[in-house]
Amino acid sequence: MSRLTASRLTALPRKFAAAVAGQALRLFALFVTAARAEWKGITPEPGLRVYYANHTSNGDLPMIWAVLPTALRRQTRPVAAADYWLTSPLRAFCGRDIFNAVLIDRRPEVDDKPMEKILAALDDGSSLILFPEGNRNMTEDPLLPFKSGLYNIAAARPQVELVPTWIANLNAIMPKGEVIPLPLICTVTFGTPVHLHEGEDRKAFLARAATALSDLAPERRA
Repeated sequence: MSRLTASRLTALPRKFAAAVAGQALRLFALFVTAARAEWKGITPEPGLRVYYANHTSNGDLPMIWAVLPTALRRQTRPVAAADYWLTSPLRAFCGRDIFNAVLIDRRPEVDDKPMEKILAALDDGSSLILFPEGNRNMTEDPLLPFKSGLYNIAAARPQVELVPTWIANLNAIMPKGEVIPLPLICTVTFGTPVHLHEGEDRKAFLARAATALSDLAPERRA
């Protein structure tokens, strides 16, 4: 048996385990949060997209992933921190095998070429989940300032739809220090895609993209 054939056979049980675990994780997330998707500015159809979202909880990534229809979920890869998802075998299994994440090493001493990885994933036909704030927002402000990544994607791949994606109530469902989830419904709202305008600079684009995202918050839409 060739080494390549043996590698493929070894990978089959792992893929099966990832598929089963992924479905269990999705059902658990939907059960705990009663999460639902609201498609306000775009329809849930296959296409090359970056779902860029607010970030307040470690549950944000699984929540977006869980509410996507099956065809979109299979096509979509989150952009995630390798220094978080590779810190234990269980996290590594979730990040690599279940979510098929584009893992970025954020350590300053490592030049991981994150934009090259992101663009390569898009060029391979994958949509992405991205948190442009970079870190979890623990402040009272709706959003932290966006990093440059979203602008760089818009400039390098103008055909990609950049879809603002607002996650509401996830922190309220499971406040810090609580064990039992509160009976609230988590909503994930997908808005109208944004694209880079001709001649638009980085600062103006990121401000416009942030406004498109924050405008989806329930209190802003009320």
